[in-house]
Amino acid sequence: MAGHSQFKNIMYRKGAQDKKRAKLFTRLIREIAVAAKASTDVSANPRLRSAIQAAREANMPKDNIDRVLKKAEGGGADDNFEDIRYEGYASGGVAMIVEALTDNRNRTASEVRSTFSKYGGTLGETNSVSFMFDRVGQISYPADKADADAMFEAALEAGAENVESSEDGHVITCAPDDLSAVREALSEKFGAPEEAEFSWKPQNTVPVDESHAETIMKLLAALEDLDDVQSVSANFEIPDEIMRKLTAAA
Repeated sequence: MAGHSQFKNIMYRKGAQDKKRAKLFTRLIREIAVAAKASTDVSANPRLRSAIQAAREANMPKDNIDRVLKKAEGGGADDNFEDIRYEGYASGGVAMIVEALTDNRNRTASEVRSTFSKYGGTLGETNSVSFMFDRVGQISYPADKADADAMFEAALEAGAENVESSEDGHVITCAPDDLSAVREALSEKFGAPEEAEFSWKPQNTVPVDESHAETIMKLLAALEDLDDVQSVSANFEIPDEIMRKLTAAA
């Protein structure tokens, strides 16, 4: 299905990144802290609810989560951190959206810009590529959790908008505000998902040949390695045979 290789590739890189446990915890703590500034009422704050669920699935100690929430309730959250979105193009005309939480706009902008430049990309203005994406809640399950029909029926019953299944897995999308409810309903039936997050889903994908694929994956990895970057979305489509070569060479 269109876009699935792109999601799979990002999840592959994200999986490698998530093995860096300390760095993952730092990112999750930061996300909880910023989300809690809006409200510490989990039932009324879908972003906070999703952040806490992600932290629990990463086996973050409950005390760590509670400490951040108590700090937020007392008005002592990380007030200096703010959401920043960067948009640009990678090699081959691939559009990218980089989401960051930063306490220093100048530092983060410089790091993101230099990373794009290093790997043949260009950083654009805000909204220069986001019109090509839809903001969604995205949930991913491995293919062996259910067949396509069973996942489709369960997801729609839970309130999802779409399900795309292949031999690589199931990608369920929903409205951002429905992410937690859909995630909880599917977790009761199929267990915890591989991924459940807010994402930018490309409306169309850009086919990438081997000459650009390696550079794009290096840019993706370098962006995800930046301390302030929370997530990276892109609209590339790399054929499986090329992706296998890149994975084997990594």
